[in-house]
Formats: sequence, C-alpha cells, structure tokens
Amino acid sequence: MQPTDHLAASRYARMRWNTPLSEEHASLLLRRLDVRPGSRVLDLGCGWGELLLRAVVAGGVSGPVATRGVGVDTDDAALARGRRLAEGRALNRHVAFVMGEAAAWHEPADRVLCIGSAHAFGGTGAALDALTSVVRPGGRVLFGEGYWERPPTAEAEQIFGAEVPDLPGLIEDARQRGWRVLHVSTADQREWDDFESTWLAGRQEWLLTYPEDPRAAEVRAELDDRLRQYVGTYRGVLGLAYLVLGR
Repeated sequence: MQPTDHLAASRYARMRWNTPLSEEHASLLLRRLDVRPGSRVLDLGCGWGELLLRAVVAGGVSGPVATRGVGVDTDDAALARGRRLAEGRALNRHVAFVMGEAAAWHEPADRVLCIGSAHAFGGTGAALDALTSVVRPGGRVLFGEGYWERPPTAEAEQIFGAEVPDLPGLIEDARQRGWRVLHVSTADQREWDDFESTWLAGRQEWLLTYPEDPRAAEVRAELDDRLRQYVGTYRGVLGLAYLVLGR
C-alpha cells in the first residue's frame, strides 16, 4: 500500500464544492433546475460531484422511476472522492463518475450542470453551443461562468483573460445562441470569500502540520501569491453567474 500523500489529500479537503456557492444558494439553483423523477442528470467538469449528487436526490431515487446521474471529469482524485461520497450516501447505484473530457461527451441528458467548465470547450460561446447537443428537448442547463463585476485591471485580465464578458454580455451571448434564460443569480461577496478561503485552507493546515516538509516553501509561496491576487486584484472585480437555461 502506498503511503498517504497528505499534501495531495489536503488540496480540496475543506471545500464543499469548487465554486463560490452557499448551501442556501445551491438549494435555490436546484429548485430552478427542476429535476424531475426519472430524469438523467449530467455534470460536465463535475469534480467530486457534490452538486450532482444533490441534484439526483432532488429528482428522487426511490420508487419505480429513479433519477440517475453521470459526472465527467479528468481529475482522477476528484472522481474517486465523488465515488466515495456516492457510496456513503447509498447513491452509487444511481450516480456514475466517468474519467473523460467534458467536450468529448455526447450522450444527452434531461438536466445538465456545467459550472466553471467552459474553458474545457474552448470558451463561453463554444460551451453554450456544445451544450445544445447534450441537453434533451425541454431540458435545462445550470451554467456557471465568470464575468467582470467591475472593469478589470491589466493584472486581472492577465490572470483570467481579456475575453471574460460583463454580466449583460454573458446573458446576451446565451440568448443569441438560442437559450432562454430561466434564472439568473450571482455569487455574493461572502460566497467568494468562503470559496477562496476554503481553496487555501486544506494546504494552509498542511503547512502548519508539516512546516519542515521539503515542499513547504513552494506551497507557502503558491498560497501567498493566490491570497495576494485575490484580495489585491480580483476580489469584487471577478464575478460568477449562475444561469438556468432552457431551449
């Protein structure tokens, strides 16, 4: 048996999901997604699939018509975590986690999650186009994507790219590609602060526990750079929008 790599295990350890999203906001989005009994739910770029698992439960996993889900990602460790979560909640017969590229998936579903994964398709517009082929007629997509809340500095553009839209531009892009925008909400500042803090937290705790590890200096520099970038460059500048789309 291989020894546990505590650094690798700490990376997302304190995160509920890899997006700025509170429990209350997640519940709202699942209600707007309106998962029906017997639906097929697909999560492209699922990570460990926490929201996918909740979407499947929201649709119902008991009775004659059970909801089923598939999560697709390229992160083997995240997929393994998702399988453990599914097994621990007795959902392993209802949810499958598949190693693969989000952009290469073509099997359609009734409800599709694509949060923070547009880059896997080549950008926002390409993702909105590609999603038309994986959502069934009458289905819905929960699409989470970044936008500029305020005009970005050159440093912010260098981090995230000049092609990031503002919120009206993001919504108009979806509308022009044939989507009806059924719901719009955005991550608030507390959600962002919690997301950034928990993204750091597992490895911050690792540093406190293993300060003499040979990797500690590199990890410390990475985390310090991320915190400086967040509070100094893109806090209150980069937003995250959650759109429920139908067509």
